[in-house]
This record gives sequence, C-alpha cells and structure tokens, in this order.
Amino acid sequence: MSDIPVEAAGKQDDVRRALALLNAAGARIGNSLDLETTARELLDVAVPQFCDLASVDLYVSVLAGDEPRPVGPMAPADAERAGFHDADTVRREGPEVRLPGELPRRRRGPIGAPRGELRRVAFASAVSNTPYDYGLPDEEARTDGTVVGRRDAREGGAGPQGGPLTQGVSVAQSASVGQGASVGQGGAGRARVNGVPSAAAAAAAVQPGQPAEVGSTHCYAEHSPFAIALRTGRVQNITSHDGSVPAQFGAVVQSTLAVPMVARDRVLGLAQFSRAKGSEPFGERDGALAAELAARAAVCIDNARLYRREHERALILQRSLLPPGDPEAAGLEIACRYLPGNPATEVGGDWFDVIELPGHRTAIVVGDVMGRGLRAAVAMGELRTAVRTLALTDMEPAEVLGALDEIARGLGDPRRQHPQRGQRGSDTDLSEVYLATCIYAVYDPVSRRCTFANAGHLPPIMVEPGEPALLLEVPKGVPLGVGGEPFEEVEIELPEGAMLALYTDGLVESRDHPLDEGLDRFRSALTDATEPLEDTADRVLRTLNVHHGEDDIALLVARVQGLDAGNVGDWTLPPEPRSVARARELTCEQLVAWGLDALSDTAELLVSELVTNALRYGEGNIRLRLLLERTLVCEVWDAGQVQPRRRRARDTDEGGRGLQLVDLLSTGWGSRRVPSGKAVWFQLPRPEEGRAAPDPTEALLKLF
Repeated sequence: MSDIPVEAAGKQDDVRRALALLNAAGARIGNSLDLETTARELLDVAVPQFCDLASVDLYVSVLAGDEPRPVGPMAPADAERAGFHDADTVRREGPEVRLPGELPRRRRGPIGAPRGELRRVAFASAVSNTPYDYGLPDEEARTDGTVVGRRDAREGGAGPQGGPLTQGVSVAQSASVGQGASVGQGGAGRARVNGVPSAAAAAAAVQPGQPAEVGSTHCYAEHSPFAIALRTGRVQNITSHDGSVPAQFGAVVQSTLAVPMVARDRVLGLAQFSRAKGSEPFGERDGALAAELAARAAVCIDNARLYRREHERALILQRSLLPPGDPEAAGLEIACRYLPGNPATEVGGDWFDVIELPGHRTAIVVGDVMGRGLRAAVAMGELRTAVRTLALTDMEPAEVLGALDEIARGLGDPRRQHPQRGQRGSDTDLSEVYLATCIYAVYDPVSRRCTFANAGHLPPIMVEPGEPALLLEVPKGVPLGVGGEPFEEVEIELPEGAMLALYTDGLVESRDHPLDEGLDRFRSALTDATEPLEDTADRVLRTLNVHHGEDDIALLVARVQGLDAGNVGDWTLPPEPRSVARARELTCEQLVAWGLDALSDTAELLVSELVTNALRYGEGNIRLRLLLERTLVCEVWDAGQVQPRRRRARDTDEGGRGLQLVDLLSTGWGSRRVPSGKAVWFQLPRPEEGRAAPDPTEALLKLF
C-alpha cells in the first residue's frame, strides 16, 4: 500500500493516538451504503485529530458503479483506446502544431480510469478562511468553462504545480469552514442557455488560481505527485518546498499526504490530508497511518459501489418491465404510480400491468414478489410475462391464478432449476423468491362488471360518487407459489363513475404505521371520485407515509366509464341460412349509423364468413355483437365448444379459406370461451381522415 517505511519505534503517546484513531475509524467509517457519506465519515475521523485539511476525490466511473482500474499503469494498447498519450507518443508525433490563437492541447499519461476524471465528493477543514483545495495558478480557462493546462519548460507537461484541472461549474457549496461536505452522484455540468455557454457560465467558470470545489470534476497533471499516487497506488508525501503545492498556499499548508484509496487491488480515488503551518509536518509513521485510514474507507466505498450498481441494475430491470406511462383501456381512465425504495434498501418486486383483452375488455394486475434484490426483480419479470401470456388465452381470473401458481412453484423448485444442486442438498432456497401476492381483475365495459381473483393480496378499494371509500370483499387466497388451495373469484358490478384503487403493501404499511392504520388513512385520502385521477394519485402519495423507503410502492387508480349503449350493436339470429344475409344487413346499417361507411364492405364480408362458420360447425342460436371504441370489434357467438382452427387450404380445395380471409383483412382475430359456448371475433381499425379503407378485393386475390 505505501512506500513509506513504518518506524520501528516511536513515542508511546503517538502510538496511543494512532490506535485511538484507528479504533474511531473502525467504529465511524462504513455505517451506510452511500459513497459520499462514507467519504465524509473518513474526513470526520481525520479532521482535526490527524490533519487540518482533507478532501476525497473519487473517479467518476466509481460513482457510476463501474469497475475501477487496477493498481499500476495501463497497458499501451489500453491507453491508446482510452485516448491517452504518453511522453513517448509526444516524441514520436513530434511537436504540436496549433493554429494562431488556439490554446495548447493538454497531454497526459494513462492516469486511472479512461480520461482520469475525478469528482471532489467531500472536504473538511479545521483552519478558518481556507479554500477547498489547491488552486490553478498555472491553468488557462476557456470561456465555456473548460480548463486546460499551460505548457511549462517540460515537453508535454501540464504545469509544475500539478493542481487539479477542473471542468465546468461546480454545484453550490454545501460545506462550511470546519465541517465536511459531500455532493451526490449528479455532480455539476456546464451552465448553458439553449445549448450555448452563457455569459454567467463564463463568469462562474473556474479561473486561474480558483480552487476546485466540492462536486466539481477534475483531473491531475501527469507528472504531479497526485497522479503518481493514483498510478502506483502508493502514498506521496508533499512538502511546501518541493513546488507541488501552489505558491499562495505556502502561507497555509506545510505538508500534504496524497493517499490513493485502494480496495481489492483497484484504485477508487485519492484522499488528501494536509497540515497547516504551525502543526507538526507529516512523518513516515503518519504516511502509514494515512494509508490504513484510506484503505479502511476504500473497502467501505467499494462495497457501497457494488451495492449501488446492483441496486441500479435491479431498478432498471424492474422499471423496464413496467408499462410505460399511463396505459389506455376501453371504458377505463387509468393513472399509475411506482415508487422504488430508497437506495439504502434493496429493490423490491412490486409490479402492475394493464392488458387489453378481446371484446374491449381489460385485465388489471397488481402483484408483489416476496424478497428483495435482483432476484426479486427477475422473479417479478418472469411472473409478469406469465400473467400476460395466460391473460391472452382468455382464461377466467381464478384459472389464471391457478396456472400462475403452478408456474411459480416450478420456477422456485431448486430441483427443477438445478438438478445437481438439488441432489447435493444445497442450502440455497430459491422458492422464497417465487412467493408472490397478486390480484387479477377483468373488466367488461359493456356490462360494467368486473371479475376479481386474489392470491394473498390486499383487497381493492372502491369509491362511488358521493360515497365514502370501502374495501371490496374479495376472497383472499394463498400467495402464489404455495399451492394446495384453489382460487375463488367474485363478480362485482361497478357503478358508472366509480373509482377503483389497487396497490401494494408498501403504500399502507411501514414500521411506524401498522396495516390497519395505513388502510384507514388510504381510505380517508380517497374522498372524491370525480377528481382527476392524476391529482388523486399525487395527493395519495403526499398524504400517506411513502418516504419510509422500507419497500417499493405500486399504485393503480382507475375510473369506470362504461361503453355507451349507442356504441354497442347486439342481435340474436336463428340458426338458419337466411341469418347470413340478415347479419350482413344489420352490420351495414349499424356502420352507416356510426358514420363508418368505409368499413362496410370489409365488415360485411368478414361477418358473413363468421356467421357461416357458426351455422356449419356451431350449435344453437347465433349472437352478433358490434362494439365501437378505439377500434371496431365484431363478435359472433354460438353454443358450440369447438374452437375454430386456421388451416392452409390447398389449390384444389373448395373451402377452408374463410379464416385466412379474416386474418388478411382484419388487424386481429381469435376466439374465446363464454358461459354459453364460444365467441369468435375480429377487429378493424377506425379509418383515418384522408385515407381510404383497404380494398377487400386485393386480399381475395392473394388467396389464389
């Protein structure tokens, strides 16, 4: 870690102070999984017990969760790919050629991560009227806020003093004299107006001699002791007489230790410990002690980095599996909210989904996977995909949960996933990840009836206009993955304009608020069923305790808007051949009444095919239903149980092309089970203004 040998003997009081400092470091550093907080804890231990001024710089890539570079110089090929130019490259390329008035281009060697940017994350001082870090007396600032190094006598040098080269305008200072300060990962960017550097940005840019503030990004000159410490992973002792400390600090700083923060043989950043004049200068034992302090903090920072990376990846995965924005559904107005837990807690497995079903029906799902971390997010994605697949088969809600329970038990069985591991009797219990609660509901806008099935989830809440919120009595089954119990379902007719709320337990339960209290507060927050849903969702999150960070939160609020009776055409026809012509007449008349004359030819042709199939292969009376919402849906019902199956007709076949024609002319078709038999449906888009409807003649010609 250090190239400074530890003295074999020393004063007894110095040894006691060193041991006390290390004990304090062990107790106070690493109490959180936050990088900036850990850096500030290091400075709280070091100032003023060990030094008078201190700062911590971390690589920007480390703050982003990326893998830091190993100790030692980079390979030449890696340096070239990273954009570095060493002294040999300078000599090989020859002297730099510049246009008149052009600033010199700064060259630097393979220092740290690609391009070597570090961010000042913490600073502490026990000396009054001291700036935050070494200034930039030898640097030149461009008008856009970028600082470049001025050449000195050495070829390729960036200034003899080696101060940090700061980029951009730092955030507002959050440190005060005698106190530590830190900044979040966002850092500071360049101030711009409409993409152009503003005059204020130029005025606020880092000027020559101005210190690098907390939150700013910078890099050290190639030959400075700070860069050498980062490259080699060894402590550098810098005195005020060797030219490495800016001249204006000669009256303040007496000596500085540049200590690389190394964890697991990888450099995370640099810690600087400085003593002012009047204090004892750093000795050999101080260098070893500083290296030990920095090493302890580096391990904690690296653990926080690994946690941040896993947390962000799990959060990205979880957010990518949720519906983007507020989904649309026929007969429903929907608003959704999802809040992840705070960075100190692992990501959970809450999810929601809105699935369009045939007949303008909508399936609404809210679930919560038990467990945390990346595995919980992966399990959530697998269960959500399974729910969507099962929903599109048009199974009843109780059947969907039953099939989902089988899937969850299969995914969570270690003997099925890892047969060899299961035979060895591994301690890993994968089944816990695949335990989940879920509520599944199917809403029909024509009848305004909603069918619920519940797998251990919290009950939904309904608010009728002018009435208080109430919990719906939905049978509560066992969680998914437990098995052994069938799921029940209940059908409820929702009043027009009623508001329905589905949620996860993170919204109503925390350590400070039990479940019953949270449910009462939630019901009290849902007071007005006519309020815009976006405002309702925001007000609920403001009213309830949603910032506890113990669990993530999913909230889905929907307002019932039944399909208007004028947008529904429903007829019953006898099972006789003349019903085919009658079905065409009814379809044409209804489309003319809706102003959809352009769809008449196509719709009549497809209705004729479906009614003919119902006469030939179905049973009982034939029901024809037309539904107009965002699209036109046509359904033909009969009492038969045999589902239609599309097949490819041969050239010599006289029939078998009806469903091929339906598939060619419609945007979608299928069949589903209904209590009285089956319903075959197809869907047509509403014609756009200025565009003609597709000609069915072309589709007919494609069949031959």
